Amino acid sequence: MPELDALDARLLLLLTDSPRLGVLECARRLGVARGTIQARLDRLTARGILKGFPPDLDLAAMGYGLTAFAVLEIAQGRRSEVSAALSAINEVCEVHATTGQGDLFVRMVARTHDDLQRVIDEVVSVPDVLRTSTSIALSTPVPPRVRPLLERTARES
Repeated sequence: MPELDALDARLLLLLTDSPRLGVLECARRLGVARGTIQARLDRLTARGILKGFPPDLDLAAMGYGLTAFAVLEIAQGRRSEVSAALSAINEVCEVHATTGQGDLFVRMVARTHDDLQRVIDEVVSVPDVLRTSTSIALSTPVPPRVRPLLERTARES
């Protein structure tokens, strides 16, 4: 069974653009029965594709104007412990286990350069973090997105 079909993709595109739409309005706009939309939403949720409808927040507008990325080298076999410690740092937004030079790729935010130094100091003080390399993002020419994948699926099915 494919992960998504065209109706799933069109429904997710609609909810991406207007996350506050109700099931009935989605059905009306997509030209299908309300029960079909509800069944699709239930299935997408049960399969873990649709995780919820969080608001799209602008971290800079919230006062976190700096975004930085750090590649962390950690002690072997300590990924779970280091990840748990990093998740306790409020400004750490994402942590990805990676291949290559480092072991973890961390996205973090800060209010100022001094605040970023504090956050980096917290990160490097985590037990079993051996080495870090941090870069500050200057801009985000391509923000996180899934729209192109949904649009392709909507066209292909």
